[in-house]
Amino acid sequence: MFGKKVWTLILMLVLINLQQRVMADTKHEIATFAGGCFWCMEHPFDEMDGVLEVVSGYTGGNTKNPTYQEVCSGRTGHTEAVQIRFDPSKINYSQLLDKFWKQIDPTDAGGQFVDRGSQYRPAVFYHNDKQMQLAIDSKDILNRSGRFNSRIETEITRAGTFYMAEEYHQDYYKSCPLPYKSYRVGSGRDRFLKDTWEKELPEQNLRKELTPLQYKITQECGTEPPFKNEYWDNKREGIYVDVVSGEPLFSSVDKYDSGSGWPSFTKPLDPDNITQVADRSLFMERIEVKSKEADSHLGHVFNDGPDSTGLRFCINSASLRFIPKEDMQEEGYGEYVGIFDK
Repeated sequence: MFGKKVWTLILMLVLINLQQRVMADTKHEIATFAGGCFWCMEHPFDEMDGVLEVVSGYTGGNTKNPTYQEVCSGRTGHTEAVQIRFDPSKINYSQLLDKFWKQIDPTDAGGQFVDRGSQYRPAVFYHNDKQMQLAIDSKDILNRSGRFNSRIETEITRAGTFYMAEEYHQDYYKSCPLPYKSYRVGSGRDRFLKDTWEKELPEQNLRKELTPLQYKITQECGTEPPFKNEYWDNKREGIYVDVVSGEPLFSSVDKYDSGSGWPSFTKPLDPDNITQVADRSLFMERIEVKSKEADSHLGHVFNDGPDSTGLRFCINSASLRFIPKEDMQEEGYGEYVGIFDK
């Protein structure tokens, strides 16, 4: 028999372990999405770093503990969905939303691909007000992108009770890989996603996404007036990203007042996101600064900067979008938060 002290120690260890598990669980968050057949929605999220679990199930209706056959009848009000448990320190809700949109046809509220009926309707089921606003914003951006010929009809509604589907539906892409692949191809989902998300947006659609000034600066190498632009005197902590692509370009840590009237930086946040090319326009020779991914015109770099680098990246505000430090994690730039602690 164990002595009293040993039992006390064992009990303490059990309680500590339980407390640690509870604390770990409180750091996790839940996201719920519907996008037609839940077999096809598990796989994409399961592969994302920071996603801890993806469960197939039913939600959005009133019937308690529905079966697959009942949901397929279309009389329960439920739709096939996946519930995702994720670690917000590794992945944020905006990234999950981006993945969600790229798995579905968001313009078709009557089902998805060959699967028709309300049980296959696409939907975002938000769990709090922050998720709701992010979903609404992302839907609005998608509507304005010009990528689709009709309006985004995907439902955004508050999450209700989620019922886990039968065991044979869980991880179907792992347990039945060949039928799963055949279904994806045969349903037309893979072809739609390839044709929709791999195509380049034409110029007229980019004009819809940008203001006239943003378009003139980034696409036509324009220049905005000094001292009369959005960020020249901005002193808040945060980063500046390409207004077209969102790639991170500069940080407030490296921003300084050059007296020029334009945002000025001693160096880029990530040199790999910047390209420099010779600019011989206006009867002078300068070095133009462009973003690597979107090829946006940003401004110019000069050799009259502070002693730390000797460089002055003179950038147009209209080519940038500022993300405050407190919003960086939520918007998918959490990896850069640590630069403000140095």
